[in-house]
Amino acid sequence: MDLKTSNIRNFCIIAHIDHGKSTLADRMLELTKTINLTSQNSQVLDDMDLEKERGITIKSHPIQMDFKYKNKDYILNLIDTPGHVDFTYEVSRSMAACEGALLLIDSTQGVEAQTVSNTYLALDSGLEIIPVLNKIDMKNSNVSETKIQVSELLGIDKDKILSISAKSGEGVENLFTSVIDDIPAPKVYDSNKLKALIFDSYFDQYRGVVVYVKVVSGKISKKTIVKFFKYDGLCEILEVGILKIQKMPTDSLNEGDVGYIVLNIKDVSKIKVGDTLTDKKSPVSEPLEGYKPIKPMVFSGLYPIDSKDFEDLRLSLDKLKLNDSSLTYEANTSVALGFGFRCGFLGPLHMEIIQERLEREFNLDLISTCPNVIYRVEMKDGGNIKVSNPSDLPESIDINSIYEPFIRSEIITPKEFIGSVMTLCTNHRGIYVSTNYLSTEKVQMVFEMPLAEIIFDFFEKLKSSTKGYASLDYEMIDHRVSKLVKLDIKVAGDVVDALSIIVHNTNSYAQGSKLCKRLKEEIHRQQFEIPIQAVIGNKVIARETVKALRKNVTAKCYGGDITRKRKLLEKQKKGKKRMKQIGNVELPQAAFLAILKSDNEK
Repeated sequence: MDLKTSNIRNFCIIAHIDHGKSTLADRMLELTKTINLTSQNSQVLDDMDLEKERGITIKSHPIQMDFKYKNKDYILNLIDTPGHVDFTYEVSRSMAACEGALLLIDSTQGVEAQTVSNTYLALDSGLEIIPVLNKIDMKNSNVSETKIQVSELLGIDKDKILSISAKSGEGVENLFTSVIDDIPAPKVYDSNKLKALIFDSYFDQYRGVVVYVKVVSGKISKKTIVKFFKYDGLCEILEVGILKIQKMPTDSLNEGDVGYIVLNIKDVSKIKVGDTLTDKKSPVSEPLEGYKPIKPMVFSGLYPIDSKDFEDLRLSLDKLKLNDSSLTYEANTSVALGFGFRCGFLGPLHMEIIQERLEREFNLDLISTCPNVIYRVEMKDGGNIKVSNPSDLPESIDINSIYEPFIRSEIITPKEFIGSVMTLCTNHRGIYVSTNYLSTEKVQMVFEMPLAEIIFDFFEKLKSSTKGYASLDYEMIDHRVSKLVKLDIKVAGDVVDALSIIVHNTNSYAQGSKLCKRLKEEIHRQQFEIPIQAVIGNKVIARETVKALRKNVTAKCYGGDITRKRKLLEKQKKGKKRMKQIGNVELPQAAFLAILKSDNEK
């Protein structure tokens, strides 16, 4: 075995959100002298402003560390991964570039939903798992109980579970020896032909397309002409390097290495995460397995406030997709909002992050519509269509049945909140499946639920009803027939297609009434009366009215001929009528998300 390859370890840190992944990464970087850590630069791998502000990891971050063990030099390639359920795809991609994983568990919280989910992902990826208990220095730490939970989850002896404090550094040194001893080196291939996996990428405004790769076989060097399997064109390598805190150019990347390459390519849409890169002169015949295509679960419209920014929005989405392959989008036209894009996301948090990144990184002013899921519609003529935009739902007279997506949700909570969780889930049309005791104090509750019921604020309600102790994980299972209807909103007599939603028939009247009341609060009073109506088909089920903001046009008339006042009042009346006809009603961003707030009132 080649010495260099045998001395490489590629691993990631996986955990539930807030269990200490980024803090552990900081401590490992500090102990290997990769960085000199201060209080001002903690969580150094979270380089986006959004990550620092929210205190969460959004993107996976690779970095290389040097470590000496038993008089041998080792290269440790670490990938810090997100913990939120919306970014599970980021985690699975990172695993493809690794041979092992540190499974981090907060000893004050125990096994959580994403702990279980990430464990199964790692096992499916064939990774060597090293279980690690964190925060053992906390007063409410329960090491013995957590070890029991982890032992049952992995089917291992409790003595094999490491205990650390990422914050203080206690026990972290032992992780390095475990990584070297227990995680295998990258597999060595007989072929000298270049084969490299693209596991991430982004657009640099100064250098162009930057790609993160794991070299599986062969060698990649500067000026190499490479080809791809999902892109017909050829491309020259302008720079190769390793990933330290700053990118460090090198002569080449060899078998087993993880690093970056800068490509001489203008069309960013051609680069696909999961694609295989090979040498033009001596190409391999078969690509690497890559990644399963990701299917978006939540859809929303993004529209520029200024229609002239449409092309800028398109270019920005192209560049952002390079960095986030789970994002999907297609051009869309709204009568109310003009030209924009219908975008697909992995979940509500993913949607929120994408919009904020577009506004911050690309200086765009956007309006987003209410998120919704994709429905399968069976027509009476035998045809089947998919609907991700409520305004595209056909008339009820033409529909035979509507299928909505269902998920299997796993909620882990202390046993005293079983009743609260049961009430919350059943109120959101959840179907109870089972309750499994993970320990004497902690249970796993399983429900089957419509996806549409959890994409608004279900997670926040779950945290509120369990005092912050519950955790949630979910996966798609199937589509089921449901009694659904399209609820349209009319403002000043016109249907606002961007406000249309699909709701369950039993909740349509209540939802329509709440939405009208909420819109009344959000729409500013204008010089004419604005009726707001909730409509199903041709039937009005709820109505509210925004009263006219009357301007006293006769205020400056002191005495004199009464006809002067009458002329002014008549002129005002005509102006109101004209504005009504034009439909010149300004709807703020809050109006398009009013459905979210109305759902809070359930």
